[in-house]
Amino acid sequence: MFEAIENELLVPFDGSFKLSKVSCKPPKKAPGKKKAKRMLADKIDELRDLQRVLYASDHHSVLLVFQAMDAAGKDGTIRAVMSGVNPAGCQVYSFKQPSSEELDHDFLWRTAKCLPERGRIGIFNRSYYEEVLVVRVHPGILDNQRLPFRPDSLDDLFDQRLESIRDHEKHLARNGTVIIKFWLNVSRDEQKARFLKRIDDPSRNWKFAMSDVKERGHWDAYMDAYQDALNKTSRSWAPWYAIPADDKPYMRLRVAEIVVDTLKSLPIQYPTLGDEEMAKLSDARDALVGD
Repeated sequence: MFEAIENELLVPFDGSFKLSKVSCKPPKKAPGKKKAKRMLADKIDELRDLQRVLYASDHHSVLLVFQAMDAAGKDGTIRAVMSGVNPAGCQVYSFKQPSSEELDHDFLWRTAKCLPERGRIGIFNRSYYEEVLVVRVHPGILDNQRLPFRPDSLDDLFDQRLESIRDHEKHLARNGTVIIKFWLNVSRDEQKARFLKRIDDPSRNWKFAMSDVKERGHWDAYMDAYQDALNKTSRSWAPWYAIPADDKPYMRLRVAEIVVDTLKSLPIQYPTLGDEEMAKLSDARDALVGD
């Protein structure tokens, strides 16, 4: 089964992760913006080649999960990092408010039916983790979920959901899905600056919603929910990486590095043919040459 690659941004598996101990900004020795962009271009080339091998090997699928506060840069990171990948081998799903049909199923159903098949890279822009993040911050959402069983304690309910997520991810990992989860760690001040830019720049007005400002009022509750979720679901077969998100070029580079290093760690290769298949190829070549 897949084992997470070592990285200083890896959320530990022992429940010791503290948001207060991780930075939203790059370290002092981080590459500057221009160098980070050049390094990202190299990683995009590597990812393009590795994705072809993954597709040809057809034994593993890769699921990239992105979670973050609004304006952290999920969309831009996905677009930048995956810009060199063949669209035929990649699929992206964005999960918003559940539909009536989705509410008539368990909370994992709507994402389970979007999982990538072997040989492909699937990307979840938000995911089943919304059920232990936004729902935890706004428990009134549960009133519309028509749950057949509901513990008296909300903490118990979310612990049960986190347990279901752990079991779900372990099942996927056992069956060849490589899960890499990214929490884009944007600071409250940087989020404010990005919101103001969306308001002040007419070309960005469409990206701003009044609800974004309202959710800022729940910042501390969201941070508590993230810390609990990351601690209870970062495992060797489904790791979380806490990515500093105040600097976009650095954030995108680190995401790309982790994806590339993970793919390099997999036992994937182009298929090789046996003697019988090679003989058939030789016959086919002779037929084509003599046509």
